[in-house]
Amino acid sequence: MVDSPAASGSEPHRRPRAHELGLIGCPTCGQVSPRRGMFDSQACPRCGAPMHHRKPNSIVRAWALLIAGLICYVPANLYPVMFTQMLGQRAESTIMNGVIEFWRSGAWDIAAIIFIASVAVPCTKFVAMAVLLITTQRRSTWAQAERSRLYRFVELIGYWSMLDVVVVALVAALVKFRQLSDIEPRIGILFFGMVVILTMLSAMSFDPRLIWDAETSNEPSH
Repeated sequence: MVDSPAASGSEPHRRPRAHELGLIGCPTCGQVSPRRGMFDSQACPRCGAPMHHRKPNSIVRAWALLIAGLICYVPANLYPVMFTQMLGQRAESTIMNGVIEFWRSGAWDIAAIIFIASVAVPCTKFVAMAVLLITTQRRSTWAQAERSRLYRFVELIGYWSMLDVVVVALVAALVKFRQLSDIEPRIGILFFGMVVILTMLSAMSFDPRLIWDAETSNEPSH
């Protein structure tokens, strides 16, 4: 005799979840083991890594890191990121000043790289993470597959956010070879580096499995 969906405690047309089967997976090696507790962590029997049903305090930690990154993004744009001295002329440039100067000098490719890495990518990450956190916190079932892809996209572009720091380092190295010229990084690049790190940590703290927890009403909230 086949149990009905109501008798088995699962919804129709839905495969059982790992926690419903009493299983938990290791995020490091993928080993599936019997779960000893819903919220308490347990060590993976294969590699010893901690396993959780969901990442502890995922939304709170992701929000805190995202807000910290947003706060650091303000001085990253207001403070100069590099100091240049050429033929006795001294100047300090912010991110946007650097984009404009490179564009005017004909180096449109470097200007585009700095603009994308310093403005487009961080703003995209801020908006995307805010959308993911707000909809997940509200337990929304809206566009769950698309939101999962959005999270993977945020993870992907996060690794390219350091391009601006790399460009400043390369430009500084090139200018050093020229006589009567000098270039030094300034405090703005430090804040921008903190923005990159904090937004990457925010994305890593977010548990994308929470997106799908809204399908059922018996899932624990985080």
